[in-house]
Amino acid sequence: MQQIINFIIRNKIFLLFLLLFSVSILFTVQSHSYHKSKFINSANFLTGGVYNSVNNITEYFALKSQNEILAKENNRLKSILYNSQAKQDSSFVDSLLFGSPYKFTTAQVIKNSYNTLDNILLINKGTKNNIQQDFGVITDKGILGIVDQTSGGFATVLSILNSNSKISAQLKKTNHFGSLVWDGKSPNITQLVDVQKIAPVAVGDTIITSGRSSIFPKGILIGTINDFKLDQSENSYIIDIKLFTDMTNLEHVYVIENVNLPEIKSLLSNE
Repeated sequence: MQQIINFIIRNKIFLLFLLLFSVSILFTVQSHSYHKSKFINSANFLTGGVYNSVNNITEYFALKSQNEILAKENNRLKSILYNSQAKQDSSFVDSLLFGSPYKFTTAQVIKNSYNTLDNILLINKGTKNNIQQDFGVITDKGILGIVDQTSGGFATVLSILNSNSKISAQLKKTNHFGSLVWDGKSPNITQLVDVQKIAPVAVGDTIITSGRSSIFPKGILIGTINDFKLDQSENSYIIDIKLFTDMTNLEHVYVIENVNLPEIKSLLSNE
């Protein structure tokens, strides 16, 4: 306390000046509308800048939760979209999937490979989230692969960039279909084989999943035709497909469950 008193005594002239200066500014602001408005605007500018900076920082740290919210909303919309397509498209009769519902679960890719012949992905969802073997996996742009192995909290995904991958796909503008495979060369290009040469193939045409399996509903985007040629037998095409999904840049994905899959597998195993 004595130190505070000594400080005031030593600086009494300066402190008196600050007091009088503050009082004069207060009277000036209150008695002149122009000065008052300028003062208020300056104060608002400073406080607004502070609040804006705080808000920007808060938004930055909230990005993860916002991304999760968006992923869940996309998940809900995809479920509505592909289930409605399944009910409306009569071509699903051939695949035993007519009217069957699909459930979608969001996940994140935590390990990605795309430069080997047999690429495997790792996602952060597993049996605890009801993820099982042979569930389809897609991105917001198109197809990604099929669940291979699962544990409680994780699952491996057989990428479409894998020599063992074989998925039914077709031309969007017709029902001509074949098998989507990969020649192991470019992570941006896969091949659609066994498409009959009577099919009206053209560069730029869109390729989608055919729905002729118990894994993917019909209509999931794959890519566009980049090039094509007849195979050695000259009875069918080998078509290069430029993928919509950037396989080198993956994060949020969607796992597709066909709830009728166990029944379909059981039925097919008795054939």
